[in-house]
Amino acid sequence: MAQLDACRSEILGRSAFIIQRKVCSYLTRRSFVLLRLCANTYSICMQRGDLARKIYDGMRRETACLRIQRGLRRHLARKAYKELCSSAVPIQTGMHGMAARNELCLRRQTRAAIKIQSQCRKYLAQLHYVKLKKSSITTQCAWRGRVARKELRKLKMAARETRALQAAKNKLEKQVEELTWRLQLERCMRVDIEEAKTQENAQLHSALEEVQLQFKETKELLRKECEAARRTAEVVPIIQKVSVVNHEMLKELVSSLEKKIDETEKKLVETNKISEERLKQALEAESKIIHLKTAMNSLEEKIIDMESENKFLRQQNLLCSAIKKISEHPPISPLQVNICLVWKMETMWMKRTNQIHSFHWNHQMQPQLRSTESDVNFGRSLLDHQHDNVDAPMNCVSKNIGFSQGKPVAAFTIYKSLLHWKSFEAERTSVFDHLIRLIGSAIENEDNNDQMAYWLSNTSTLLFLLERSLKSAGSALSRKPPSTTSLFGRMAKSFRLSPSNNLAAAAAALAVVWQVQAKQPALLFMPQVAAYVEKICGIIRDNLKKEFHSLLMYPAPRTSKGSILRSGRSFGKDSSSSHWQSIIYSLNTLLCTLKENFVPPVLVQKIFTQTFSYFNVQLFNSLLLHRECCTFSNGEYVKSGLAELELWSCQAKEEYSGSSWDELKHIRQAVGFLVTHQKYRISYDEITNDLCPILSVQQLYRMCTLYWDESDDNYNTRSVSPDVISSMRILMTEESNSAESSSFLLDDNSRIRFSVVDLSNSIPLKDFLDVQPAEELLENPAFQFLHE
Repeated sequence: MAQLDACRSEILGRSAFIIQRKVCSYLTRRSFVLLRLCANTYSICMQRGDLARKIYDGMRRETACLRIQRGLRRHLARKAYKELCSSAVPIQTGMHGMAARNELCLRRQTRAAIKIQSQCRKYLAQLHYVKLKKSSITTQCAWRGRVARKELRKLKMAARETRALQAAKNKLEKQVEELTWRLQLERCMRVDIEEAKTQENAQLHSALEEVQLQFKETKELLRKECEAARRTAEVVPIIQKVSVVNHEMLKELVSSLEKKIDETEKKLVETNKISEERLKQALEAESKIIHLKTAMNSLEEKIIDMESENKFLRQQNLLCSAIKKISEHPPISPLQVNICLVWKMETMWMKRTNQIHSFHWNHQMQPQLRSTESDVNFGRSLLDHQHDNVDAPMNCVSKNIGFSQGKPVAAFTIYKSLLHWKSFEAERTSVFDHLIRLIGSAIENEDNNDQMAYWLSNTSTLLFLLERSLKSAGSALSRKPPSTTSLFGRMAKSFRLSPSNNLAAAAAALAVVWQVQAKQPALLFMPQVAAYVEKICGIIRDNLKKEFHSLLMYPAPRTSKGSILRSGRSFGKDSSSSHWQSIIYSLNTLLCTLKENFVPPVLVQKIFTQTFSYFNVQLFNSLLLHRECCTFSNGEYVKSGLAELELWSCQAKEEYSGSSWDELKHIRQAVGFLVTHQKYRISYDEITNDLCPILSVQQLYRMCTLYWDESDDNYNTRSVSPDVISSMRILMTEESNSAESSSFLLDDNSRIRFSVVDLSNSIPLKDFLDVQPAEELLENPAFQFLHE
């Protein structure tokens, strides 16, 4: 038991020791773990505290930045607001000032409009009589023009032969000389009458002043006598009777003086009427001289053309070969052939000039002509047998078949057909007559500029191809035809021109045109084509003249000169420029039409040059004939139109406008004189050398004497000084003594002349290499040669 107790206590002691040891280790371990946990928590707290301090510092910085930015924005906003306030005040001031100025300008414009309307009403009231007078003058001019045209038609009917034309020419020359002499006589008489009128006016004025002085003296004397008579009435009765007698004599003297004054005033009015009538007669005589000169020039040109044509026919008749004998028909003598050809040529010439009348042949020649025609018709039927298909190309080219590579298809097709048919080498053929009739019928509608431009392009191209192809049969002869300025002379000159030496041009020429030995029908056909080219150009030019006639005759807008100078010509600008804009629109329309139809630039230049020459003549003559046109305001109006024309000529380029602007030199210098200020300070040398060097003394004198303006005294635009006018008058008398022309009007040259050589040089042959003939004929088997 004791052992058990001892063992038990030993075991209990050992287990207690183990338990104590385990408890101590547990407590030690727990303290260690607690100590370790406390150390980790402290470090974490320190880190968290550091992080919190950093976050707090960042938040403080962010708050400071926000405050700084808010202050900066507030400062910038306050600064912008102050600047806006400071700028708004001048803007409001400017706006208020602008509104006040607009109101003032509106009131001024209203006041000016009222003044202008009152002036316009006054002007319209004054213009009524002038319009009636102009309409009567226009009617008289139209009737005289109709009578003159009838007379000219009669002269044309009577001038079928050279002798009749020469007689008419001599007659017209005599009439021109007589009218010139009458005009000079009338001018001398007018100068004498003016001088006498001035002297008589001076005498009448001096007499009137003397009479008025005498009248005043008699009145004063009468008053004094009356007072003296009243004073001495009671004292001396005998003296009263004498004073009564003197009083009656003074009354008679006063009445006689008043009658003399009335008579002198009547004489002055009568002399003014006589001078105006003689001035009108002188102007009518000048216009008649101008019409007679133009008629005489046209007759001279016709005489020259007929003489050159006759010479040309004589030379060609010498070269005609003898016609071969035809079986079962008698041979045709060369004389009969020449007579027939001459008769046919004369007939075609009369048709071309619209003067086909009964031809003056002797009755003995008519049977011979009939027999000759019957013999020649048979030969012609044989020679023209190969041209059975002429109607097909004629019907085709009579329509507008367009262009190919900028060249007219109709002209190229006609040329290729004529080459294939060998019509140029035929001595007798009717193909050319068909073509002439075709062209004549195609241009009957002269008002259609599009149709005229199309056929102008075709005829000019055909003329170019003919000029390059045809060679005259008489080119080898040593004797050359005499040089002449007529149409046929120019044609003969163009035949003898040598081709270009350029190899490219020669290759193009060989590929497009063929040199052929032309016979007489072909040589006669070429001048007819050239004549149609001139005629179509003239038709287009006349259509333009019809459009521009009413626009050029329109008076310049009458505006107040003061308003023009103050407002920079703002009022009336639209009304004055509308007429010139219409002219520019017509010119642009015609130019576009000519370009669309590929008319050669040489012909376009000729048309526009003639048109600008017409502008120059019409404006300049109207300025010298009508006093209401010779004013400062009309000069400004025409100057604005000339500026529009100059701008148009620059925009159209020299290729189409050419020297058109140079044709306006007369009206340009005249307008430059009209718009010049302080004309009274300009000397005669400055006018003739600087302002108007091209104008004659008569034109300058006429312009200076006709010039007037309503506001001369206010704006220094009155006419030249009397010394300049007196020097002009002296020079005019010297020129009239030297028998020179004293007309101050310009003549309108209505004929368009062009050189075939210039037309030939303006069109390169290489442009025809890719031209295609008419598609309608290409499908026809008879015209397979067009594919070549």
